[in-house]
Amino acid sequence: MMSMAQQAEPAVTTPPAPGPKQTDGRTRERSVALRVLARPEVGVFLGAVAVFVFFLIAAPTLRDGGSMATVLYQSSTIGIMALPVALLMIGGEFDLSAGVAVVTSALTAGMLSYQLTMNVWMGVVVALVASLAVGAFNGWVLVKTGLPSFLVTLATFLVLQGVNLAVTKLVTGNVATDDISDMDGFDQAKALFASSFDVGGVEVKITVVWWLVFAALATWVLLRTKYGNWIFAVGGSQESARAVGVPVTFTKITLFMLVGFGAWFVGMHQLFSFNTVQSGEGVGQELIYIAAAVIGGCLLTGGYGSAIGPVFGAFMFGMVNQGIVFAGWNPDWFKAFLGVMLLGAVLINLYVRRAATRR
Repeated sequence: MMSMAQQAEPAVTTPPAPGPKQTDGRTRERSVALRVLARPEVGVFLGAVAVFVFFLIAAPTLRDGGSMATVLYQSSTIGIMALPVALLMIGGEFDLSAGVAVVTSALTAGMLSYQLTMNVWMGVVVALVASLAVGAFNGWVLVKTGLPSFLVTLATFLVLQGVNLAVTKLVTGNVATDDISDMDGFDQAKALFASSFDVGGVEVKITVVWWLVFAALATWVLLRTKYGNWIFAVGGSQESARAVGVPVTFTKITLFMLVGFGAWFVGMHQLFSFNTVQSGEGVGQELIYIAAAVIGGCLLTGGYGSAIGPVFGAFMFGMVNQGIVFAGWNPDWFKAFLGVMLLGAVLINLYVRRAATRR
């Protein structure tokens, strides 16, 4: 008779031979290539490389260091504004007043400094406050009324355009501000906003450095901070973001204020580069900033994009703008070229995203 221990002894079973791991569409991992293609800046990077190579061949003058410095300068003046515009678009809104807001900032600093015979730094500070106030006003009206940002910022665009012309004529008797180059603090302000430095015998504008610094900062904010998560959340679904505790009002208003800050910085660059500002400038630039962000992979519907993409988008604008000139082509084709480039970039980005997310 078997003992109880023998009766309790478990039977020895042979494990099944290993076979292929069973997966379904929900658990299958995408390849590294598809994950890379899913990044919003990849399409515009490839486009920027193609445009760069094309104009190096079509316009050999661009191979010179001085010519490339000019391209980078042109790109930086667009790129500095395209960054906050891109963040705003990721947050689900856009600003049609961004172009004239640049001129408003420069006019405020120039006229205030000259007419009141103050140190130019006082004009710079007041212009910063005014630019942030315009951005805050846009954001406040938008969140309080629920109106589309198109209508709110279009109204601001028209108001600023009229104020720029009317106030400048009223104060100066002309359509431009007076020269402020001989005022106290001008040299220090110019060194910060509009100076140049030498790199291997090539003169590079300080705006190129500021552009890259702002791009790095914006990338860090988007990818490494709680505020960056808020931006994506309010752009994806405002109501869902509010339901999980995202401060939607704060996020929207501060995004518009960031656009105001960018307008102030570019306005100060224009003022201290040329010593005077034409009051009718800036109209149409807002479309350039928005286009650079869209080419950079940002969606008009919000919730998707990056800060690196608009850097390449702005570079493409600068390359095309200067490349047409250096190639000796008719500059009247510039806008047509940009239109084709914009449509092509949007279609490529759409195709890349669909290919990258296809199961």
